[in-house]
Amino acid sequence: MVQVALRYLPLAILGALVGCSEPDGGAAPPPGGGPDAAPAPEAAGPAAAATAPAAPAIQPKPAPEGASVYFIAPEDGATVTNPVRVVFGLKGMGVAPAGIAREGTGHHHLLIDADPPPPGTPIPTDDRHRHFGAGQTETELTLPPGEHTLRLLVGDELHVPHDPPVMSEPITIRVQ
Repeated sequence: MVQVALRYLPLAILGALVGCSEPDGGAAPPPGGGPDAAPAPEAAGPAAAATAPAAPAIQPKPAPEGASVYFIAPEDGATVTNPVRVVFGLKGMGVAPAGIAREGTGHHHLLIDADPPPPGTPIPTDDRHRHFGAGQTETELTLPPGEHTLRLLVGDELHVPHDPPVMSEPITIRVQ
């Protein structure tokens, strides 16, 4: 019985790592924050919350020299309607699904009206940080009317941005 359970352990781990691979870029995480979330310090009690150190930074993987990520669509300054089609471009590196460690690869994350995370920190999973862990290179979004800033950020198999970050210039779109 134990041998059977151990045999499937690598699949369970891989499944947890690629949990952000929904075709639509992922929905909001389940209660508790999902597999990328760190436990809340207050869960250990008030004393632990007061003395809990910040989450340790992860050593980012080196980015391939000259790698860049950019928007194919929409263009900066575009006025669009829902659903908004967003197409990602990547130069100088490959795309690999979340959970798959291959040198010189990563997968896309779309930041919507959000700043990138601090260096060495995994990209959060929420409505403002969309993950494309199955290797998707485009999506359709429904955004509220108004002005929005979009930015692409490539993360490694653990959703940690590379060093230096492979990140697009932000673009601004207006949704009617």
